[in-house]
Amino acid sequence: MTQPITAWLSIGSTYTYLTALRINAIRRDMGLIFSIKPISIRAIMKSMDNIPFPPSKKSKVDYMWRDIERRADFYGLPKPNMPVPYPLQAFDQANKVGVVLNRQGRYLEYFEHTYRLWFLSGLEAGSKDNLRQTLQAMKCDYDAIIDQAEDDAVQGEYEANTEAARECGVFGAPSFSIGDEIFWGDDRLEDAIRFATSR
Repeated sequence: MTQPITAWLSIGSTYTYLTALRINAIRRDMGLIFSIKPISIRAIMKSMDNIPFPPSKKSKVDYMWRDIERRADFYGLPKPNMPVPYPLQAFDQANKVGVVLNRQGRYLEYFEHTYRLWFLSGLEAGSKDNLRQTLQAMKCDYDAIIDQAEDDAVQGEYEANTEAARECGVFGAPSFSIGDEIFWGDDRLEDAIRFATSR
């Protein structure tokens, strides 16, 4: 019996591009159920004095982008169109819209559309252009979704998810948890699934 897998996801994480384009197909093909928790990994990292890829660390930043290109090729995913806009200006907006669509059971669809437009078309996640095109592709009412994203209850859920992630021991995104076990990074998604399905 497969144990529940909680996916702590934050639009704005660069390596999450790889997860965004893979997780829904994996879920469908393996018949898995993910409990999706949109979070602010930025808030968690700031509280830890952790800025993972600042411009001052050029060699690390260059490695990160090249590593994502290599892993995308390994997975058979589209190669990102460099340079990808980073960091996001509308980080919280992208994730609060995610909270709204998660309530509708459509988060993973939104997640993939958003990252495709961001990494392949250069439309920054959370920007009006990205949101309009994403929501249009999903046949969602743009104005209605944006209005809902500004609701205090959505902000509260976003903050509660982030605090729950912090308490669970999440320090980076994407992360996956099964009980007390944490698996950090896109390259640990399959490990999380193996753990969940082998118990």
